[in-house]
Amino acid sequence: MAKVKIAVIVGSNRRDSMNRKLAQALAMLGAEKLAFHFVAIDDLPLYSQDLEGKLPKSVVRFKSEIAAADALLFVTPEHNRSIPSLLKNAIDWGARPHGQNSWSGKPAAITGTSPGAIGTAVAQMHLRQILGILSVLVMGGEAYISFKPGLVDANGTISDENTRRFLQAFIDQFASLAARLSFAHEAAA
Repeated sequence: MAKVKIAVIVGSNRRDSMNRKLAQALAMLGAEKLAFHFVAIDDLPLYSQDLEGKLPKSVVRFKSEIAAADALLFVTPEHNRSIPSLLKNAIDWGARPHGQNSWSGKPAAITGTSPGAIGTAVAQMHLRQILGILSVLVMGGEAYISFKPGLVDANGTISDENTRRFLQAFIDQFASLAARLSFAHEAAA
């Protein structure tokens, strides 16, 4: 049986992003059941309806990668009590041009990390609302992780056993949802 294809969208473009490290650790935890593909969003131009006539190559590539995925994993920091502008820009491009929503019907999971106790909770809530409007099937539950130095080692392994167990359960639940919904979608097509 083929692995479910997951498009990973990290809401940070920092090279040393703790959210990128978390996404890589999740990919390692789910590697048995899921095939992860990290989708670049930092090369997308600022969304403008004026560019919809002839989509920029980076937008065509981005929309193609989203379309090829069975499900979506969003891993994002929180900026000013919302999602980062980089992520919002990618969401806008994925939803446009009108009638060409690349997100529609895809199952998704949302998580994120920050040094604070629940630093991405508001961003995740906001992202959940946006994705719901775009007909994304967002997995229930919350998964915001307090990132402490050494939580993820240089190899992408989660060092804290309780956090590892929690994230393993999160990724297992997502794998089950993604497989069930992508199979149902294929059967209906």
